[in-house]
Amino acid sequence: MNRRLYAFLLWLLSPVILGFALWRAWRRPAYRERWRERFGWGARHRDRPIWVHAVSVGETIAAVPLVHALQARYPGVPILVTSTTPTGAAIVSQRLGTEVRQHYMPYDLSGAVTRFLRRQRPRLGILMETEIWPNLCHAARREGVPLMLANARLSARSLRGYGRFRGLFAPALASISAVAAQSAEEAAAFQRLGAQRVTVTGNIKYDLPEPVAARERGRQWRQRFGGRPVWVFASTHAGEEEMALAVLDALQRQWPDLLLVLIPRHPSRRPEVVARMQARGVSHVLRSRDEAVSGKAIFLVDTLGEVMDFYAAADVVTIGGSFVPVGGHNPLEAAALACPVVWGPHMENFRGITRDLLTAGAAVQVPDSVVLAAQLGAWLAAPEAAAELGARGLLLLQRQRGALGRTLALMDTLDARRGLPE
Repeated sequence: MNRRLYAFLLWLLSPVILGFALWRAWRRPAYRERWRERFGWGARHRDRPIWVHAVSVGETIAAVPLVHALQARYPGVPILVTSTTPTGAAIVSQRLGTEVRQHYMPYDLSGAVTRFLRRQRPRLGILMETEIWPNLCHAARREGVPLMLANARLSARSLRGYGRFRGLFAPALASISAVAAQSAEEAAAFQRLGAQRVTVTGNIKYDLPEPVAARERGRQWRQRFGGRPVWVFASTHAGEEEMALAVLDALQRQWPDLLLVLIPRHPSRRPEVVARMQARGVSHVLRSRDEAVSGKAIFLVDTLGEVMDFYAAADVVTIGGSFVPVGGHNPLEAAALACPVVWGPHMENFRGITRDLLTAGAAVQVPDSVVLAAQLGAWLAAPEAAAELGARGLLLLQRQRGALGRTLALMDTLDARRGLPE
């Protein structure tokens, strides 16, 4: 398939895409907000921003240090941040506030992406990680907007998918001015797909800012938890909450006052998760209601943007999205707080990071809930060994910093640099 055929097929499917947008807005009210932006509509601007696109929560968190670095380098240049999901947009609001301008990324319809570019007029586009959209890349080249793929990665699933449509994605990648790959392995994969200007810069996610505020808030949460042992299971997906309840039941036979801080990836799933806890008769409280935790088995965090605060309060941490075939979530925020971290068999989205942590003896991977319960029990029984493992994770993170600086240096080599202040 070539891009023209792809664009034509999407044009034919426009009514279906509109219907899907309306259906999703009906099912999830958060999608109703600024829905016109998903078709490229929005206020016109002439201030020529640097545009950073981060699809959802993980990419947005990784983009925050980059945005701050861009603001420091180019204080007179506005920053536009686009998201795809409401949760990603919420993280932008929470962590960057009014420092940046927000917009939802439009669907990859030729008219929508062209409208977006002409109304926002970015001088440079920085796409985070794996955002390769053929119509967007084509429109950006036609409109004279250089694109950079930053912190670029390819999961095995993405590589297979793009490889099946190489005739469509190779021209898109060839039009990108620079690909800043997380590793040599990722760089080779992008080159096989057709990218022509690829540089290994490392993983920006290692460049987390020092979590001073999170440590203090974590200390306050520890006080509220009354000295109980705390297990944080973060970014869970459907199927993992049920598993967590079974593991909690097993662990509470030895540690009856163990508190599970359960953090679903999508807070909108709260009714489903609450129903599962009620069906099992497990006592719980909700973060959104600021309820007292005393005497309860589970603290359900149904809010956004507080994961690091609870990592700072944790004795042990489990990464969600890894016991179901989702691909896992970023464990580095836990490592930044020296937490002992364990995850399941599915961490394909973070191959390099998980390999680094496992090789350094700074994390543990387990195959199922039975081994998970055993590992968490071992750490709870030997907190010194758990703390030592967490310390190795923090040391690894500190040693791996520097990708952000290399990414900014790569920006300096682009033709896009001509449009930025000296």
